[in-house]
Amino acid sequence: MRKLLFFSFLVLFLISCGSTKNTGKVPEAIIGKTERKTKPTRKVSPSKITAKEDEKNNEPANSEASAKEIKKDIIDYAKTFQGTRYKFGGTTDAGMDCSGLVCTAFQKENITLPRISRDMAKKGILISLKEIEEGDLVFFKTSSRNVINHVGLVVEAKRGEVKFIHSTTRAGVIISSLDEDYWKKAFVEVRRII
Repeated sequence: MRKLLFFSFLVLFLISCGSTKNTGKVPEAIIGKTERKTKPTRKVSPSKITAKEDEKNNEPANSEASAKEIKKDIIDYAKTFQGTRYKFGGTTDAGMDCSGLVCTAFQKENITLPRISRDMAKKGILISLKEIEEGDLVFFKTSSRNVINHVGLVVEAKRGEVKFIHSTTRAGVIISSLDEDYWKKAFVEVRRII
């Protein structure tokens, strides 16, 4: 019985968050992909952000600037977890997995996302890789099961290079580049939540 339990745990560990290699091509995400209806979550976009009161001047803030501030705050908070060890199901500095990192960072700004990466991939809007911005989510298929099972938060998108923060089984919370062969091959799509 112990061996069966150990084997089951080992299999779960290996198929979670970036542990195996996918040899598929790098698809370009296309806007307009049909989506299934899912449970609604708070969606924030530059055009739909409610105007916040500027605490110093008592004037409404520019909604585009507010969206950028929210994205920056989410990224900055996610970066505070760099070096945190990987823990399946974890959401704290004691350990976290990829979707736990993203959920925790967005939750800090009162934006609720699904807890599982494949469910997160149904939220927001699908965008082209060419339109990627800081604060977008990148999704990957890293197992042989051919389903989305890994997510990262874009922290930098400059001069064609995309860097994202995520949690891996081997190194914990780190920043990686989409130019790395492993992530390039496992890449599936980009989604914008804010």
